[in-house]
Amino acid sequence: MSDQQQGDIEVVVGRIGKPHGIRGEVTLDVRTDEPDRRFAPGTTIRAEAPAGADRRPSTLTVTRARWHQGTLLVTFEELDDRNAAEAVRGTVLYGTLGRDEKPEDPDEYYDHQLIGLAVVDVDGAHLGEVKAVVHGSAQDLLTVRTPDGRDTLVPFVSALVPEVDLEAGRVVVADRPGLVTPFPDDVPEAAPEGPS
Repeated sequence: MSDQQQGDIEVVVGRIGKPHGIRGEVTLDVRTDEPDRRFAPGTTIRAEAPAGADRRPSTLTVTRARWHQGTLLVTFEELDDRNAAEAVRGTVLYGTLGRDEKPEDPDEYYDHQLIGLAVVDVDGAHLGEVKAVVHGSAQDLLTVRTPDGRDTLVPFVSALVPEVDLEAGRVVVADRPGLVTPFPDDVPEAAPEGPS
C-alpha cells in the first residue's frame, strides 16, 4: 500500500465499456452500490488494463459523471477523444475505502465487513463462518464454511439472513436442512461399534 493509508481497502467499483460520443466520454459497467459517491468529480481511481492490453494510464481522474438511459457515462481528465476512450475499454477501476467506512444505506455492507463473521442459527448455535460474498445477477450469496469443512451458499436476503451484527461479529441465518445443515439423508452414518 504505497499511497494508501494503513488499513484502507481497495475494491472494484466499475469497468470501462464502449466510448460514448467523440469527446472521450465512456460507458461504465458499475460494480458499486454507490456510483454517485465513487465517481464524483475530482475522484482519482486506480485503473488496471486487461491482460495483454497496451500500456494505459494507471490512474484516471473523474471530471464528470452523468446517467443516460440507465447507463453511467463518465468523462476522465486523461481521455480527451474517442480514440483515447476506445483504448481503455475493458479497464477495471478500483476505489479505496477506509476500513471503518460504512455504506450510506444502513442495511448494506461491504464484503470485507462480512467476511470472517461467525454464522449462527436463530437459536445461537454455531453453523460456521462467512468465507466470501458472491455477487450474483439476482442476489448476493454468502459462502459459509461449516465446522466440518463444507462450503455452502446462503442467499443474502432478509428471510434467510434476518440479522447482521457487526459489533458482535456474527450473522444470523434462518437455517433449514439443505441450506447450511445437510439433509438428514446426506449425513454419513457412524460405523457400528464392537467386534466385526
